[in-house]
Amino acid sequence: MKQFTEYLRVNEKSPATVEKYRREVREFLSWLGDRKLTAEALRDYKEALIEKRAPAGVNGAVAALNAWLDFLGKPEYRLKAVKVQRKIFRDETKELNQNEYRRLLAAAERRGNDRLMLVMQTICATGIRVSELRFITAEAARLGRAEVRNKGKSRTVFLPVKLQKLLLKYARAKKIAAGPIFITRNGKPLDRSNIWHDMKRLCQEANVAEGKVFPHNLRHLFARTFYGLEKDIVRLADILGHSSINTTRIYTMESGFEHRRQLDRMKLVI
Repeated sequence: MKQFTEYLRVNEKSPATVEKYRREVREFLSWLGDRKLTAEALRDYKEALIEKRAPAGVNGAVAALNAWLDFLGKPEYRLKAVKVQRKIFRDETKELNQNEYRRLLAAAERRGNDRLMLVMQTICATGIRVSELRFITAEAARLGRAEVRNKGKSRTVFLPVKLQKLLLKYARAKKIAAGPIFITRNGKPLDRSNIWHDMKRLCQEANVAEGKVFPHNLRHLFARTFYGLEKDIVRLADILGHSSINTTRIYTMESGFEHRRQLDRMKLVI
């Protein structure tokens, strides 16, 4: 497992992906037990997953196992992903809207959690991934832009002027002159779990459904807001760091309610 971890890092997988792949492989090995690793065993495991997971969850496990099989030198055992029909509309029950986002900020402010309040605004105002927060440094705050490196690619992320001022003020208050601004008490960069747990604590006070409250939803809110103003999906893909516009389309998907309003505006029913 240690060698597999190093293999993933050499192939520039993000820390979150490395941990997910490790977890999926361990779960498979636990299921396999003393049986021999064969293509048939892998197919049986995939069928078992289909019984208890959604297609996206099955495909996540398939991606992890395929990476592990490549590492083992057994690419002939690779599994095929489950075919998933592309969704036309987004699920409103899982998407955070601007009013809910502002209520979360207000709840964080009432609790005196300045760090969480600023973390949420940084993600939502720039569209960066949680794993990319480490690139929001004191130096980046002074420049007004961050050079973000992720998944073998590099891109420039600009900081809105108001956010830049808030970051600089926070860094001065915490006596952070260099390096990542968002750090733990031990000086390590915040990770996804730190932020996730802090955000979940705001749900009841902010009156926001818990299923909507997680860091990545702030990135989705940025994407929908940007696309609503600019209608430029190619530029948005570049800003988000997506390799494929098809991924960006998922972020900008409209809700069924919005689509129904568009149909009503067409006035084709007499």
